[in-house]
Amino acid sequence: MFTGFFYYLRSCGLKVSLQEWLMLCEALDKGLAGASFLRFYQLCRAVLVKSEADYDKFDTAFVQYFQEIAKGSDEMPADLLKWLDSPGQTPNNYDEEIAQLNSLLTPEEIEQMLRERMQEQDSEHNGGSYWIGTGGMSTFGNAGNSPTGIRVGGKSMHHRALRVAGERKYRDFTKDRALDIRQFQLALRHLRQYSNRTDEEKTELNAEKTADATADNAGTLDLVYERPRRNTVKVVMMMDSGGSMEYYSKLCSTLFQAVSKSNRFKDLKIYYFHNCIYTHLYTTPSCSYAHSVPVDTVLRTLNRDYKLILVGDAEMAPYELLSDRYPSAGGVRGLDHLIHVRDHFSHCVWLNPSKGDDYWYIPESYTAIQKEFDMYYLTVENLTKAMKKLIAAR
Repeated sequence: MFTGFFYYLRSCGLKVSLQEWLMLCEALDKGLAGASFLRFYQLCRAVLVKSEADYDKFDTAFVQYFQEIAKGSDEMPADLLKWLDSPGQTPNNYDEEIAQLNSLLTPEEIEQMLRERMQEQDSEHNGGSYWIGTGGMSTFGNAGNSPTGIRVGGKSMHHRALRVAGERKYRDFTKDRALDIRQFQLALRHLRQYSNRTDEEKTELNAEKTADATADNAGTLDLVYERPRRNTVKVVMMMDSGGSMEYYSKLCSTLFQAVSKSNRFKDLKIYYFHNCIYTHLYTTPSCSYAHSVPVDTVLRTLNRDYKLILVGDAEMAPYELLSDRYPSAGGVRGLDHLIHVRDHFSHCVWLNPSKGDDYWYIPESYTAIQKEFDMYYLTVENLTKAMKKLIAAR
């Protein structure tokens, strides 16, 4: 049966080599998986899967092949999911005391409570604080008001869930899905190819060209050196913070700080704004006036060589974007402020974590920005396209 798993993985499109399979067999022979089915799964994935983009494909194949063994206590009953996707009346009551108590629960406690509820529950519940249901203050279900919990069924609304029960955990690693921090880091590795050669002496050995030159020289060693490559890309990122961007701002801030530390950019400046850029930017995600800096000062400081990355869901109220009477606008439309900032820099892209079809979607604002900016929905594939657009010569 186990050898059949090798052929089954290959039939599912996973490029598992014979050498990798023998390595897995050797690891199993040494007892690295122990007697744990979970450790066996983790060992198989670590040895046989080359890219995180294939994790979802591997998970699907693994569960299908070992489906009788893989059935576990975390599997969502079909009747329960049906209730949650097509609920009856869903009260949306809020209780501050329960919200405070829920916020004190650890992820481990919430996971244990979910397992207990799944064993106990046998009927539909909505608007409560204990059972798996919709609305209310329960830490399990969907469309509720708990500050934390596990979403079961339904659609994401507030982006507060610790995880989504019953989800295919690695589906988002595929190239056409939205990103998390790890995927951002992987996709941004493509930026390495855009760093430039310096004018320094040729001190780096090019192994491939050396091999070709040696072959052309009848086997006599002919070393080929090149000038070192240095990061020359300077980036300024301006990121929407707060409101509907609360979840995404934390994600993107963590990401680009990690990119900065890895020296993939020669220089990286990060500023924040709330909904739209007006007369000031902010140096912290809180967007407080104490940490503000005039936009004109930023533009005088950063020359045209910087590449501009705007990060936001483009879902501000229309009057914030299109009215010159909005208090923060200073007599100029928010859209004109955005265009002014865009035109200062040589290259600009807009990265959007929202598809434009979520809970906060405002068509008028979204469309107005999309007409003026090269906008990319954040997937692995689109991020690569955006970076190529950002670095490409005009």
